[in-house]
Amino acid sequence: MPDHELPASVRVALWATAAFAGRADVSTVADRALPDIDHVEGLTEPLGMWQGLGERAVLVALPRPGDLTGMPRGSADLLAAASEAAECVFIPGLGGALVPELAQFGPVGDQGWSARWTLHDAEPYPTHRVEALDLGQVELGLRTELATHTEALVAVGGVPFGAAAQERLAGLRRASQAQPWGLPAGLPGRAERLIALAAGVLTLTDAGLDPALDSVDLSTTSSRGHTLRRLQAVAATALTDATNTAVLHLAGWR
Repeated sequence: MPDHELPASVRVALWATAAFAGRADVSTVADRALPDIDHVEGLTEPLGMWQGLGERAVLVALPRPGDLTGMPRGSADLLAAASEAAECVFIPGLGGALVPELAQFGPVGDQGWSARWTLHDAEPYPTHRVEALDLGQVELGLRTELATHTEALVAVGGVPFGAAAQERLAGLRRASQAQPWGLPAGLPGRAERLIALAAGVLTLTDAGLDPALDSVDLSTTSSRGHTLRRLQAVAATALTDATNTAVLHLAGWR
């Protein structure tokens, strides 16, 4: 995957909403949100259409297979595509969603990344679910779960984060120094801090679940994987909640 801690849909949701609020042009969202992607298609036109129809916010969901938390109601194709991608963006008013497919292209040693966004029908999404969020409680919940699951990983033993994770994190550090996240200005401080925390935890759990880290001890591998997947789900939910709260702020709804 590209060296970036924040999922593409998180960045697109924030920048698209900022564009809808007049802080940027919709035609620049792909470049602003996805500087680490070499080729983007299928994004600008739907965003322009949504803006023209009067939409003011673009929300994000980070589903996993078997966990569709935060997803709008939609077709089986939408739910399957979003679960496989582990992300999507959607509009709450008229309904509609975009799911990215990230892929590498080019010869070995000179490869780039492409993002192809596919438009899906979806039902309108009640924004009161986001408006009711308390980021203080979300952050407390994430930090509590992080402490609990860290203790569980120590108790299980094994190596939860090995060479593959270290290589991934080293790449992220290099990318962050060369190209900062570049989120839109004016985000609430707590939302921005929680986005950073949740994204970091999500990156670690994704790296820790790399099959290359499997232990020869099946019991250890199974227990460690179970703990990491639980923490992954908590981090994904916290990142979703923080992003969508920031989206409502950018849209002028909070």
